Amino acid sequence: MEINDTLDERKEVILKAIISNYLETGEPVGSRTISKYTDLNLSSATIRNEMSDLEELGYIVQPHTSAGRVPTDKGYRFYVDRMMAEKEESEAAQGTLLERVDKLEALLKQVAKVLAFNTQYATMVTSPRMLNKRIKFIQLSQVDEKDLVAVIVVGDNVARNQIIHVDRQLSNEDVLKFNLLLNTFLQGAMVTEINIELMQTMKQQAGEYADILERIFEGIVDAVHQAEETQIYTSGTSNLLKLGEPGDYDKASALLETFEDKNELNELASAALEHVDADGDGNIQIYIGDESPVENMKDYSIVTSTYELPEGAKGTIGIIGPKRMDYKKVVNTLKSLTDELDTIFRKEGKRGE
Repeated sequence: MEINDTLDERKEVILKAIISNYLETGEPVGSRTISKYTDLNLSSATIRNEMSDLEELGYIVQPHTSAGRVPTDKGYRFYVDRMMAEKEESEAAQGTLLERVDKLEALLKQVAKVLAFNTQYATMVTSPRMLNKRIKFIQLSQVDEKDLVAVIVVGDNVARNQIIHVDRQLSNEDVLKFNLLLNTFLQGAMVTEINIELMQTMKQQAGEYADILERIFEGIVDAVHQAEETQIYTSGTSNLLKLGEPGDYDKASALLETFEDKNELNELASAALEHVDADGDGNIQIYIGDESPVENMKDYSIVTSTYELPEGAKGTIGIIGPKRMDYKKVVNTLKSLTDELDTIFRKEGKRGE
């Protein structure tokens, strides 16, 4: 590839620094700025020589005499090719990742079944949820003249696609510059850091394309939120009719509807995770009657626990039973199960290294 033949490591670092700085400021970049921007510990004179070489190779250009440099289309192409190479490395590891996801889904379904059988109560297990997700990579590609597809990779290589319609025709160069802008500002950012203030800063950099950037930005936010969706596996629903007092079938029926709908179960899972993060006092939480965060479970007791993957993703395990449940047995069962899952996940994590 031409880039590898013509640029050594030092020139690559300097070129990346020039492009990143130019994208952030919109101003030509000088050698003094680069000397502060990189950790190469090079003098301004050495950097000027390297910049001269980059200019001769066509990666940067000096728009005015005595001014700094700005990237050319060739320079932008180098930057994007490097980003795409990193993306391909990430995708190469996704085969193993998908195998792990399939194994995890089967394992969590089995956990729900075993718990229901051993306790004779209703059980739920959620898929792991990445807390404080970071955006790893964004790639825009054209579908046609006014439609783009955005691929957003967040957390532990969770990918989401989003079709984005724009109001005017974009060239390949326009899409390229949007990719640079998005990754400069959003790559490595926490999901919680994506806000209106960040959007305004990016719109200023987009100039006349600010309206299109806003449309793209909204699509990316939607896709990131989709990545937060949680799968919930349940078992023991046939035990629900036995959970209440004799003849109390209305309450049991309402609870059964909650298990079928699963929206309220998601609220329960969120409450369990928030409790662990806020209190840090262990991952067992017991809700009795009215303490339940779910309305249709206020006549029952709930015991929840959390498990954690090596990447930091967390999931919830819950057991729902009558207020007269055997709390000691349920708590001990959940603690043992959580320890066993931790052991399994650590082994799987070492295999994937």
